[in-house]
This record gives sequence, C-alpha cells and structure tokens, in this order.
Amino acid sequence: MIKQSTIGIRSIGIYVPEDIRDSHWIARASDIPQPVIREKFGINQVHKARPEETVSQMGIKAALEALGDFDPMELDLVVYCGSEYKDYYLFNCAAAIQEGIGARRAETFEIHALCSAGVYSLKVLKSMMLQDEAINHVLLVSASKEGDLINFKDNKSRFMFNFGDGAAAVLLQKDLGENIVLETAMISDGRFATDVSVPGVGNVNFPITAQSDPANFSLRVRDIESMKERLDPITFDNFTKVIAQAAEKSGYRKEDIAFIAPLFMKKSILDEIMSRFGLTEDNTFLLEDYGHCQSADVFISLQEGLRLGRVKPGDLVVLVSAGTGYTWTATALKWGPIEEEK
Repeated sequence: MIKQSTIGIRSIGIYVPEDIRDSHWIARASDIPQPVIREKFGINQVHKARPEETVSQMGIKAALEALGDFDPMELDLVVYCGSEYKDYYLFNCAAAIQEGIGARRAETFEIHALCSAGVYSLKVLKSMMLQDEAINHVLLVSASKEGDLINFKDNKSRFMFNFGDGAAAVLLQKDLGENIVLETAMISDGRFATDVSVPGVGNVNFPITAQSDPANFSLRVRDIESMKERLDPITFDNFTKVIAQAAEKSGYRKEDIAFIAPLFMKKSILDEIMSRFGLTEDNTFLLEDYGHCQSADVFISLQEGLRLGRVKPGDLVVLVSAGTGYTWTATALKWGPIEEEK
C-alpha cells in the first residue's frame, strides 16, 4: 500500500502585549456600564500593543516562539493571514516577517479572509504542500492590532469593542506523523459583504474623505440593527453546520468531536454551540482574557486547550471561526500521533 502524505502541526507560537484594557477601562472609554461590557460583550480584558509596536513585530515574536530551535532557513514558505490593518497601507507583511525571522530562503505571500483566514489557510496550505514535493515546512502567521481602529465613542463601532491585540504562528510539516490537518468547511454569505468596513479607505470614498472626515477612518458597522436582524437567525446554525461538516468530511461523526477551538465569543453563545455537540466548557476555551485577535483566535484557543490538558492525544479537534463578509469556517484536526496502518 502506498503511504499517503499528511500535513501536521509541529508547533504553535503565541504573542500578546503586556499592556491590557480591562472591562472597567472599556466601560469608561465607551460610557457603557462595566457589567454590560463584562456580561453582554463577554470581555474581561484585552491586550493592547503600544503605539510603537507594529503588526509585523508581533507576528515575528509569535513566529519565533513557534519555531523554537527549528532553523528558519529550512522554511519553504512564510504566509501571513492576519489583519489587513498592518504596519502600512499596501504593505507586504509576509515579507517583513520572513526577513525578521531570517527565513531568507522561503517564498512568501498573504491570505485574506478577515477573521476566517487562519482556519481556511490550513486548507490552502495543506493542499499546496501535498501538491508540491518541494514544500515541506510552512509557517503561517496571524497578527492583529485592530484595536487602533475602534472609536469607543462611536455607536457604529461597538460591534468591535472586544478587539484585542496579539499574534499567533503555526509551523506546518509534511509527514510529521502527528497533529494532522484534516478537512475544512466554509459557508459564505455575500449579503453581508459591505456591512463592516473602514469606509474612508478604499477607492469608493478615499478621494472625498481623506481630508474631511476622520470618523471614516474607524472600523464601523454601516447599520448595526440591520446586520443583527439578518445575522442572528442564521449564525448559530451556520456555526453548527461547518463544525459538523468539517468532522464528517474528515471521516468522523460530529459525536466524535472532543474539543472545539473557537474565535472570540461571549460565554452564552459558546455554551449554546457546545451544547449542540454534547460538549461542555471543559471541551473548549473562552477567550474572555484575550479578546478578539482576528484570525489568531483559534490558535490561541487551541494552545490554551493544550496547556490546560483539555486537548489529549487521539482527540478530534475542530477550529471554528467567522469573518465579516460573512463567512463561517471550520477545520478539523486529529491531535496526537497517528496510528500506523498494519
């Protein structure tokens, strides 16, 4: 029997800044009562990068943590999948990270799918690695400093008050023999494509707003109530569908799922999703002390699950995220060593 190649996660690196904004700080900044920030928004604290700390610098720190003693010159590919708000407008963050970690032999490019990018990038990179025999080691990096874009006095920005700064990196290896990347599922609904944006940047409004309206350089929801009315009836079902589909496409039943690594969401929402799979808080990780670090969330959740002993060898793990636009995405992993075929 011909052995089929697999792609495994060799290591994960996480970086979050030391400075924090807790629920009291956000309450004062937004004029929203602290209990509302804590309970309704689901925020205990978020991490905040200092003004001089850039997205690429945070990505480099997470990348170096993931690499450990692995020689960066052995990397074949460095991919950035984090926030599109980077060090500069129209800037190659992947190349900056490549240079910062000394991976000068590696090729670089970027993948953007907003907060779903980290989960879906595993599918893209797995496919590339299996197709190209020359790609054996890939570093995937996500970072976010989108807290800079939030105007806490703007009601149209309250959807993003949970944003925290931070970065994550994942080292993928062909034929590692453990922590195998399985299959991915996505649901896309383009009806939400223009609901969330920084309206003053881009070819629609930039020529007329660049000098006249600073508010248009914040991240805003065009119409919060309208988006909520359209999103609430479908979001739980879409989360459930992609989680189940990722497991089933990988050859498992949804009942086999042992751990779900989610993006940031408040406890009541996560509890509802977990209950649909017969799981509890011991089978996930709540990001209430990190906030929403864009597509890095799922890797932080997975790393914390490992640290707490909630992810064990043999577990079927599903990473799940959602990105404005709107997409719901899940990728399944088989954690621990794979069993050799007899």
